[in-house]
Parts: sequence; structure tokens; C-alpha cells
Amino acid sequence: MISKGRVFTSSFVLLLAFSLLRPPISEDDEIPTLAPVRNYVVRFLEYRLAEDHRAYLEERIKSSPEVWRWIERRNPASSFPTDFGLIGIRDSHRAAVIGELEKLGRVKDVYADSSYSRSLFVYEGGEDGILFDSKKRPGKLFTSMSFEGEEEEELKTGYSPISNASISWRRKIMMQRSQVTSLFGAERLWAKGFTGTKVKMAIFDTGIRADHPHFRNIKERTNWTNEDTLNDNLGHGTFVAGVIAGEDAECLGFAPETEIYAFRVFTDAQISYTSWFLDAFNYAIATDMDVLNLSIGGPDYLDLPFVEKVWELTANNIIMVSAIGNDGPLYGTLNNPADQSDVIGVGGIDYNDHIASFSSRGMSTWEIPHGYGRVKPDVVAYGRDIIGSKISTGCKSLSGTSVASPVVAGVVCLLVSVIPENKRKALLNPASMKQALVEGATKLSGPNIYEQGAGKLNLWESYEILKSYQPRASIFPSVLDYTDCPYSWPFCRQPLYAGAMPVIFNATILNGMGVIGYVKTPPIWQPLDEVGNLLSVHFTYSDVIWPWTGYLALHMQIRDEGAQFSGTIEGNVTVRVYSPAPAGERGPRSSTCVLYLKLKVVPTPPRSRRILWDQYHNIKYPPGYIPRDSLDVRNDILDWHGDHLHTNFHIMYNMLRDAGYYVETLGSPLTCFEASRYGTLLMVDLEDDYFEEEIQKIRDDVVNGGLGLAVFAEWYNVDSMVKMKFFDDNTRSWWTPVTGGANVPALNELLAPLGIAFGDKILSGDFSINGEHSHYASGTDIVKFPGGGYVHSFQFQDNSESATQNILQNTGMTKLSSILGLVEVGRGRIAVYGDSNCLDSSHMVTNCYWLLRKILDFTNSNTKDPVLFSEAAKIKNPIYEEDGRLPSRRTDVNFSTYSAVVAKDLICHHDSRFEVWGTKGYGIQLVGRNRKLPGYPSMELVSNFSTTREVSDLRLDEATAQKAGGNSFAVTGSKFGNTLNFLDLLNHDEVDIPMLVAGQWIIPLFVAATCLALFLSWRARQKRRRRRKGSVSARLTNLV
Repeated sequence: MISKGRVFTSSFVLLLAFSLLRPPISEDDEIPTLAPVRNYVVRFLEYRLAEDHRAYLEERIKSSPEVWRWIERRNPASSFPTDFGLIGIRDSHRAAVIGELEKLGRVKDVYADSSYSRSLFVYEGGEDGILFDSKKRPGKLFTSMSFEGEEEEELKTGYSPISNASISWRRKIMMQRSQVTSLFGAERLWAKGFTGTKVKMAIFDTGIRADHPHFRNIKERTNWTNEDTLNDNLGHGTFVAGVIAGEDAECLGFAPETEIYAFRVFTDAQISYTSWFLDAFNYAIATDMDVLNLSIGGPDYLDLPFVEKVWELTANNIIMVSAIGNDGPLYGTLNNPADQSDVIGVGGIDYNDHIASFSSRGMSTWEIPHGYGRVKPDVVAYGRDIIGSKISTGCKSLSGTSVASPVVAGVVCLLVSVIPENKRKALLNPASMKQALVEGATKLSGPNIYEQGAGKLNLWESYEILKSYQPRASIFPSVLDYTDCPYSWPFCRQPLYAGAMPVIFNATILNGMGVIGYVKTPPIWQPLDEVGNLLSVHFTYSDVIWPWTGYLALHMQIRDEGAQFSGTIEGNVTVRVYSPAPAGERGPRSSTCVLYLKLKVVPTPPRSRRILWDQYHNIKYPPGYIPRDSLDVRNDILDWHGDHLHTNFHIMYNMLRDAGYYVETLGSPLTCFEASRYGTLLMVDLEDDYFEEEIQKIRDDVVNGGLGLAVFAEWYNVDSMVKMKFFDDNTRSWWTPVTGGANVPALNELLAPLGIAFGDKILSGDFSINGEHSHYASGTDIVKFPGGGYVHSFQFQDNSESATQNILQNTGMTKLSSILGLVEVGRGRIAVYGDSNCLDSSHMVTNCYWLLRKILDFTNSNTKDPVLFSEAAKIKNPIYEEDGRLPSRRTDVNFSTYSAVVAKDLICHHDSRFEVWGTKGYGIQLVGRNRKLPGYPSMELVSNFSTTREVSDLRLDEATAQKAGGNSFAVTGSKFGNTLNFLDLLNHDEVDIPMLVAGQWIIPLFVAATCLALFLSWRARQKRRRRRKGSVSARLTNLV
């Protein structure tokens, strides 16, 4: 929760759009809900008894015992060796004590003891309506189900493309069949005598009552919280246990003979801590659990103590099943730990085999921006209106991925019991169980691979695989088929072609042979026929596969000789995996994995149909507090969905493909693409800085190379960011935004050579252009723009903190603000717009795809919409704002911690063209950097890789320049000066744009004149030689 602090006395603050957080607490203020001592997890490099760790720290930490203390943990794990300790540190000495700890030889690292809170998603009926009663904050949330009564169930129906009546009828049939167990055919395995016998199932939840009549085999209940009870007072843990192992006739579980080990890790207030989980995980390892169900999740996959303990848990052969999250239908919303490759991540479907609206969608976002995400969820299972056990007796209906997860966990327990007990540890492990589930799953028609994974759980098919299973390695997914749409979306939506950025497909290696494996030789591409040689495949992969899983990424390009090819390429990618020999075997195990490819290829499209999406300059949570783009959104304060074409911009991507555009992604600096190939560089909602080389190249690409540039910005206001600071109980630290919705100061640096800049307003309101209605959601304004361009302005309310004084005086007043600008610059075209929410499917109010299409018509092919380019919108003189009044960077934030640019090296990554991998990009080696000293002119030597540099004598109109303070200019394409300042054209102080169109003959003429003068001089000398050839001294003099 966000702590309360001072109450603002000015009532107008409550009206601000971004005021969704409680008033911030000053670090100097007392925090009434927190003790002055905060808890930290100290991780050690080895397991020892807690008392040994304590003695080690007390002996070596020189700080006074008054500023830190060891916290004794009284729980069942205390009798076992541990790899961490919990200490309390007084806030005033935090940095000093942590500094001492990190210098100790046995200490691995120190992290805050994060708290995890539970968030209820309440199903309201109708079309999968979900109400969020808490904000998505740092840390993890309890991925909970919806609560609804049985009597309400008969009145409620879900979404159907046919009719509500058909669903109601089918659901009654399902209820007559009674159980989710029947839907998956559990009776067939029960009839064979498989019921989960001798399977140890760990349920990490809210506990269970010892005398609950629905369970015959509760082996142990343990409490890891600070409350003195083992009972479940909420009902969550009991329901999960009932789905897995209940034996009541009305709500049967899948494996009634399973041994239940209930780990109570959440309090009645639905709170837990990292340290509780670490202790409970260690105890699960020590007591040799077989399966573990976990129904928490969150966006923080960099919570290393938690993530690495999950790795350790699965490395100890515990099969973990976890809910993928209830953040659907949004893409890029996978929750951790279900998004880890060693965990079985479960999504939810309804009884019509539709993906449940609440179920989170892939892809994983760990790999962005440089790579491409993995396929998740692994499988989907019924998660809507499932019947399970109540707290004390009876059954009830609940929904959510927390319901789907125990469905799969129950199936896993049932499948484990299929293997004889003396062979289980040799055959079953997290990889082999996942192989059985994904290979046996039934692919659903309709959902794509990032919605359903391998498909719907199929108990019988998985049983058939396991009963004859032999340890092996495999690849998931094992097929990438461009002809299989929509399942293979987004790959099937756009064919390959020569000259494109590599298409990356990130597959997972599942190694059922052992917890550790090796790829000793590179994977091999084996085309089916000669045509397949047109495909060039580079690989990045895990040399060491641990625990149980690794990655195999394919980087695919069509060779240049395939520029006119149209057809299909087929073949296999093979990779051989080795694992050390287990006890009793002589040699190492090995297995060949195969990934089948069927790819569509088309001739290279023209430049006017190609768009390049800038992914590299996107920053998302984690690791920093990157705030959401729309400040009207109150249920999600973080920007964590990936900002990728195939996550929260997937609808826009589909629209662009439907419009006939080919869209490619660049996860490397802007020096790593060849501008002559693309009509438009599309830059949307970007938060990172830019290298000087990037700024210089983009200027040249636009002016000389004819590249179109489309920029969709976002809000940025330092005063507002400071007000959004809050103290987070989860991480026990102050959180302050790293940047705004977009990094406007960085964008302004990029656009400065082009005479364009954004301001620091936070504008909201509705507007209309030619009957197209749009909503402007926390966007910014345009404060600099070249004369001769076209600018559209509308009345909006400024909600920035900087405008509060004006609001006090003029409450409710709106002001005319410029939000859309279009202009031709040299050979290129530029369009800028101050808001990106209308393209982002996460929190969109109304879309602006119509505007994007018109912008791309202009930037790609110079097609001018008569409304956007009306005479009324044309500006004669530049819009100008003094540089000192432009938005400035935060000086109190170390941006290099989060940036891929600041204090980093410029390098082209593996998502750029193969020829520039590991380099600085195209033509960068030819760039000279001569820093200009004050008062002295200098020249920058710039070489464009794809176009001929053109020079012009276009000059600023002196009167306009003086009026604008010498810092702006007009781009009309018709006014040229009478003189040429060669040095100034290449290096202006402010106007850093070479208007180089009309005078492209200057440099060639200069070179030709010089050559002619040298030739005439040489001829004259030759004549003198002939006249003086008898005199050696004359010849020598002539040579001088």
C-alpha cells in the first residue's frame, strides 16, 4: 500500500488528472505506519545454520548494534541450513550498513524484504467484466480468482459469438457433468487406479483447516507468516486444495489421494514477504516436495531473491505450476514466476474454449528491447466458474487464472502417480512434465500462440506421452508455420523478404535428460530444397541449459539474391543437447532437437510501403519507476507492457498490415539501419536518450536521404513527476518517476536540428478533425515548429503541476495548444503528435489509427490529406520557444541506471542486419567529431551510408531569425539566400540542419576547379621542363 502523508490544503489538486496517488510523504516526515527500522534480506554464498550466519555478521559488522539487528525467524525451516538472513536496519544508517555487508566475503547481496499483497478481481457478470480494486505496484500481487456465489451462477452467462442462450444451455450441460475433472477425462485414469498416490503436493497459499471434510490426506500444515494460526480464514487456499485433491462428490479434485502440504504464506490481511517465501521454498526443498502450486504474480521479474530461489527450487526437481496472471485481455502482461521457462505457466479459458478475458497474454518482456520474447503461457485450462471447496464445508464457484493453475497442478499430480514410485525421480522433472503437457495439448482454433501457448490441457494425451517416456530434449514450440494463421501470429501476418531486419523467433529448449545440459556445437539450418538456401539463419542460444531449460533464438534474413523470390521455404533447425550421465549410466546423455520451419517469402516491397519501428529507445518497468502514459488511468501506475508492436501495440500492428504496410522492428541504435530502405521511422512513446551519432544520422537521413519521420510523444513535466513520488511498502523504498510518459528532453535533442520541440504541458480533452473524434490523454504540446509547416491546435485543459497557479486563478479554463505538426524538410517529411495513448491498446479511450494512416501517407509517399494540409493550418513563421524554457531533465535521478544510452557504448545488437552485428552501424567509422570551441568555427565530417550528400546555400531569413532570437528557422523549400557560409551549414550552434538541396553543385564544382588548376599548373611546368632540360639545377628547381 502507499503510505499516507500530509494532506494538501488546496482543493484544486484533487482535480488534477494525474493525482491518482495518495499525497506523497517527505523523507523527512514521520511515517506513522512503518517502524524506523526496515527489514532486509542478506543472501549468503553458502548454506549454513542461521546461528552461524548471525555470528558471522555480528563479528564483522562494525556499525553499532543500535542501527542494525538480526531478526530471528521462528518457523519450520529454522532447523535446516539456510542461505539467507533477515536483518533490520535503521533508515538513517541504511547505506553505511549495506555497504559493510556487501564487502563481506560470504555475503552475496542485500535486498529489501519486499511485501506481496493480494488484489481481488471481482467478476461482475456480463461480458467478463472485471473490476480492479487496487493499483498495480512494484512487487508481486496475489493472482486471485473472482468471488461469486453459487446462486448467482445460474443467472450469469459469458461471452459468445452466437448468443447468450447457447452458452447458458451448454453451461447447464456442463453442470450436469458436474466437474472440471470430467471435462478433462480424469475418470479414465481413476479407472486405471491412478489417483495421485504418494505424490507430495505443496500448496503455497492461505492455509487450510485440519479437519476439513473434503480432504483425506492432509499431511502437514505449516505457517510462515507472523500470525499465530494454521487455518485458512479467507478461502483461497482451501479452494485451490479442493481443485487439486478434493473428494467431495459436488466438487471433486483431480488427485484425491495426493498428500497435501499446506504452506500458509499469506496473512488474513493478504500480505506476505520475500523472507517468508524464501524460508518456505527452502523447506519445500528440504522436505522433498514433488509439485508446488503458486498463485502469486507480478511484473517484477528482476526480484532476484525470489526469481533465483524459484530456479533453485526447480533445480531440486520440484515441478512448479503458477498462474500466468489476471491482467488480460492486455498483451505483454505475463506475471512472474509463471513467465519463467522452468515454471509451468497456466492461462485461463471458458467453457467455449475462448481465452478468458482476464487471462494475461504474452510474449515475455525480459528480452526487450534487444531480442524477442518467449512463448507463454505454456498451456491453458478452464478457469471460469470452476467448482471447488469452501473454507469449512460445501462448494462454491470461482474464476481466474488462480483457478486454472490448480487445475493443471491437479493434473500434474495425477500424471506423476502414473509413473511407478521407484522410477519417478529418474523420469519426472520440470522439463519432462512440461514436455508431456505441451506436446499433448490440444491447439484451439482462434487464439494465437501468445494467448494459448501449446493449447488446452489434454490429460489423456499427456498420459500417453508419459507412460512410455524416455529422457530427451525438445524445443517448444517445435513448429513455426507462417501458413498457420492466426495461431502463428504475429509471424504469419507478415512474410519475410530480402533487405529486412532479422525476424527473431525465441524458442525454449526443454531438457528432460538432466537439470544441466550443454549445446556443444552451433544449431544447423537444414533446408528442405535448394530454395531454402535463400534463408540465412543466425542463432543465439544457451550454451549451458539450467535448470532444465534454455533458449534458442533464430535470427532470420532472406539473402539479397532472393529480392524477387515469392514462395515458401521449408526446413528444419536441429540442435544437439548433452547432459552428464546420471548415476548408473556410463556415458553422457544426448538428444537431437528439431524445430520445423515453414516460412512465406515475398519480393522486397518498395520503400514507400516499409516502416521501421524504434524499439531500442523504450524503457519499461522494471528496473525503474516508468510511469504510465495516461494519467487518467488509476489501476496501473507502471508502464510495464513492453511497448512493443506485438504486445500493447498489437492492434496498431494489425491495422498497419491490413493497410498494406510492412513493419519491422529495430532494437538497436538508429545508426544500425539503412534509411534508404524505409519510408518512415516510427517513434512512439520513447523514454531513452540518444547518442550524438544517432542525432546526426537522423538529421542526415531525413534531409538528404528522404526518410520520413513520425513521432508520437507523451507528457513530461518535472514538477508533476516530483509530486508522483511515493513510498512503496513492497520494496520499502521511495519511488520517483525516472522520466515522464516519454523522455521529451531527449526527443527535443533529437528533433532540434529539424527545428522542432515539445513542451511540458499535460493536456487532456476531446477534439475533432474532419468529423474524426479523438481523445487526447495526458499528451504534450508542440512549442517549436518550422515555418511553412502545417500545425493543428485545439482547446485543452493543462493538468500539469506547473499550471497549478493558473488553475487557481482560472479553474476549468482551457487554452489553445498545438498538438499536431507536419512539414517537409529537405527531401524528407516529418510529422509529430503529442500523444501516443490513441495507439496503445492498454489504456486507449479512442484510437487514432485514421490519423496514423494519414500521417504515414505523407511521410512515406508525400500524399497530403486536404484536411491536414489545409491553408488554415499552414504557418508562415516558425513557432518558437526559447531553449531555456523547454522541458529539462531531472537532475536528481541517475538516469544511466535505466538507460541503454547514457554511459553506454553504441553498438548494433543481434536484432539488426547481420552485416553490422557488433559494430557501431552504417558509416559511423567515417564520422569525425571536432568539438567546437566557443568563438571558433569548426567542421563536422559526416558521411551518409546510403545517399549522396547534398549542399545548399539555403539561409535563414535574417528578419525571421532576429525575430525568433536566432534559434529557429522556416522550412518552405522556396527561399534561398544569396551567400553561402560553408562552415555554418555543417555546424550551427542552434540550427543544426543543413538545408542542402539547391546548392548540391558547390562541392563538386570546388573539386573540379581545384583539379583543373592543378592540371594547368602541371602543363605549365612541363613546358618549362622542355625549355630547360639541359640544366639539372633548373629541373630540380622546377620540381620544387
